Amino acid sequence: MTVTTEPRDGLPPEITTWLQEVSEATHVRAQRRPGGGRREAWLVDVERDNGAVEPLFLRFDNSNPAHTGDPFTLNREARFYAALQGTDVPVPRLIACHPKLQAVLCSRIDGETWFSRLKDDSARLAIAREFMSKLAALHRVDPARVKLDEPRRSMRDCVEADIARWEELYRFGDPPKDPTIEFGLAWLKANVPEAETQPVIVQGDTGPGNFLYADGHITAVLDWELAHFGDPMADLGWLALRAVQEPFTCFADRLADYEKFSGTVIDLDRVRYYRLFAEFKVVILGFRRTVKAELHGEIGNALIYEVLHNTLFADSLAEQYGLKGLVVEGFDAEPTERQQLYDVVLAQLKDIVVPGIPDPFVEMRGKGLARIVKYLREADRHGEAVQRRELDALQKVLRRRPRTVREGRRELADTIDAGSLANTDIVTYLWTRAHLQHELMRPAMGVLAERRFDPLPDEVAP
Repeated sequence: MTVTTEPRDGLPPEITTWLQEVSEATHVRAQRRPGGGRREAWLVDVERDNGAVEPLFLRFDNSNPAHTGDPFTLNREARFYAALQGTDVPVPRLIACHPKLQAVLCSRIDGETWFSRLKDDSARLAIAREFMSKLAALHRVDPARVKLDEPRRSMRDCVEADIARWEELYRFGDPPKDPTIEFGLAWLKANVPEAETQPVIVQGDTGPGNFLYADGHITAVLDWELAHFGDPMADLGWLALRAVQEPFTCFADRLADYEKFSGTVIDLDRVRYYRLFAEFKVVILGFRRTVKAELHGEIGNALIYEVLHNTLFADSLAEQYGLKGLVVEGFDAEPTERQQLYDVVLAQLKDIVVPGIPDPFVEMRGKGLARIVKYLREADRHGEAVQRRELDALQKVLRRRPRTVREGRRELADTIDAGSLANTDIVTYLWTRAHLQHELMRPAMGVLAERRFDPLPDEVAP
């Protein structure tokens, strides 16, 4: 039996051997694909004795949860895939889950992931509406099908357990406190919404980009790593997040579709809470990346999305506090003497390096590196101004000027508790901090720099 992988150093021997065993193949070919979020995505073709080739899909995570504190393991995710087999929610067929390492092998489903590649308005609308029907179907699936020992007795139990999971991930390894996350935790704990309905299965990371479509229909709903038990409004909150990254037709109309398909009246206050909670989760994932950098990770794309969602989280907090008219001015520093070198790197990546890359995975990494260089160019040019403005904002909330931004952030983080929630100066600082970084990242973000939440139904003009 033989195994071929691309890149050739991509999969460890334990995984390639396991692939052969569970697929009963004479030859296995695995090719890494771009995307997959925090996990590696591999197209696996298995060839058997009779010459037949079966296309499969591998999700792999080379990290050790004992070393990262990450509760969202692939083995946990596989339990949701198993629970949804044979339901009205289309998911890939679960073939095998590695007994020790984080690896899950599934059937490969035909379909496109990028909703933005649908250009016909009627086709976009049909797929978006069908997805809302699948989301409603998910929320009707009995949570008891999921073989997972996690709280599900009441909605409050579920929400508090979810907050606790994310707090544990944030604090794992005792990293320095972050004022944005400390304040977010205090706010989420103090504002858990009341709901009389029973907990449901929540996908967690739901929406465009995490489903496949082909020939005018949804073929599979993907990515269940953040799935949990909780409020159906939580999925609508996360859908609002993903609709910023990849516009999803009229969001208010899609909520109306969900009401029709589910028979559930949407509580917009709860949607706003879970929209903020969704952004908070992305903030924590970004924070963990800074605690332990992955040198071979998808850092370039992660940077722009982390900045976008830090901004949206800060905007959500400001909305909760009724803060309006907050402004961060742009920067006007002259280019540094190193500007030309940054421009050379960007031009050669764009015009020479990336066009010459045949592998789509490596091509995506090349584009990600260009985003990092754009950020470094702006940080080199405007970094001092950003530091000065954040120190100004810290001085207003601390009532003294810290020596450094790092010192000020840590001092503020140490003071935040439930009693801090009445202090709008803290919210103003958190908003300013996020938007300063947003302006610094703007050239690397492209169209994402201007994206904000779609209006909810009570925000749409009649």
